[in-house]
Amino acid sequence: MKIERDIIQSFKQWKDAPDRKPILLKGARQIGKTWAMEAFGKKYFDHCVKFDFDRQPELKSVFQTTKSPDRLLKELALYCDPPIIPGKTLIIFDEIQECEEALNSLKYFCEDAPQYHVMAAGSLLGVAVKKRKMTVPVGKVKVMKMFPVTFREFLRASDPKTFEYIDTLTEIRHLPEIILNKLRTEYRRYQVAGGMPEPIVALLEDKGIGVVEATLQDILDLYELDFAKYAEPREIPRIHAIWHSLPAQLSKENRKFIYRVVKSGARSKDYEDALMWLEDAGIIYRVYDISKPGMPLAAYQQTDAFKVYACDCGLLRRLAHLPATVVADSITNYTEFKGAMAENAVLQSVMPMMDNQVPCYWTSDRKAEVEFVAQWGEQIIPIEVKAEDNISGNSLSEYNKKYNPPCRIRFSMQNLQFNGGLLSSPSPLAGWLDKLFALLGESRRT
Repeated sequence: MKIERDIIQSFKQWKDAPDRKPILLKGARQIGKTWAMEAFGKKYFDHCVKFDFDRQPELKSVFQTTKSPDRLLKELALYCDPPIIPGKTLIIFDEIQECEEALNSLKYFCEDAPQYHVMAAGSLLGVAVKKRKMTVPVGKVKVMKMFPVTFREFLRASDPKTFEYIDTLTEIRHLPEIILNKLRTEYRRYQVAGGMPEPIVALLEDKGIGVVEATLQDILDLYELDFAKYAEPREIPRIHAIWHSLPAQLSKENRKFIYRVVKSGARSKDYEDALMWLEDAGIIYRVYDISKPGMPLAAYQQTDAFKVYACDCGLLRRLAHLPATVVADSITNYTEFKGAMAENAVLQSVMPMMDNQVPCYWTSDRKAEVEFVAQWGEQIIPIEVKAEDNISGNSLSEYNKKYNPPCRIRFSMQNLQFNGGLLSSPSPLAGWLDKLFALLGESRRT
């Protein structure tokens, strides 16, 4: 089974753009970057050629002798069967972090050979560039960020009819109970597998939960190996300690990141580089507290107060050794971590729509906390997340009294409705937040 990825539509827009630059695709390991590029090439081009600098180290010598795209392509043509034809062939440079000269060549493809369609990606690209002090041709490439599979993409594969129903909504109104129940079921399955393609496929092909768990553990083990391969030796134990502290950090009622949870006596200055490494690798999101919801949000971040979430809820579940059966059962109570899982899944759903921004969060004298505050166009939107149907609490009300936002959002497992400026939405619809906003805008104009 193949998972259709939304990013391919972004690739299609790039393909047809008159001022096209080579793409540099970034994102965490094992999210399907190579598969997406190849699927795009096969669907929209006559030919697709891939040059993998990890599997084919001999390719590096080609880029060490010339910077001319014409000469490069003549030599590269010796390493592939399909022809390289402008406008008809997609050229993929994979694991490009293994060859700095290839990374720099993107500048010359942009300047001297724009008629060719070139895409490049690499494992832990941000980390590798920093460690090896490599230069990225800024302004000469289109940097694209890719994320794990969203619930939207998952639902399209797991239950096409329910996906079609949600995707063609024309107004904000209660969903039929049968649709809501299907969303709840599939969302819990998604939280079990997470957004990594391999465990998702294992789940959807009914290979058994044992296979799902094994594939998730394989990815976690690969991440551990990456720590050793790409991090500075003194940072390896710190990166490892922060990563493994995530379940404990998120199990607290107050999910603010506490260094002493990582290690007794730990200080921020000792662990800042390790946190940045995990961010650069795309493995975590750091969500900062804000002093007030002003524009731009980045100007009001309190850098000493933040929460850390995993890039993927399935990996977080496996990292915490939380059994799949516990997540799949809506009745089972696993206290604070259930809320953390809900928050992580919502964050994972909205990140692809955030234009390279990470939401913040808001607190008020330790009496109220809104899980996320997002800059959405010209508006600042508070987002509350509840794990199930229990929507008790006054945090969103306190925020509303103080700042009177144009719209506020509550994600839970309750039905869809809009009332008094509050958009109450089932958490599975977080991946359709842009659509919900559009529908709200239409309803206000009519």
